[in-house]
Amino acid sequence: MKNIEINKEPIALYQLLKFEALVSSGGEAKGVIDNGQVLVNGEVETRRRKKIMTGDIVQFNDEVFTISVNNM
Repeated sequence: MKNIEINKEPIALYQLLKFEALVSSGGEAKGVIDNGQVLVNGEVETRRRKKIMTGDIVQFNDEVFTISVNNM
């Protein structure tokens, strides 16, 4: 399980995928979400703007990520 640190919460799911370079563009992020390829906390998530918070677990491409806030 890998950790993704975000600077501010919440962050939209499609933005998280794009900013972490898990996909190459926002359009691709929206496509994989629409196709049910992303799980949040064990459930298929099809809402592109699903608010992701500290403690959420995101699964994509056989990888699992935990989310935390970077306390600068």
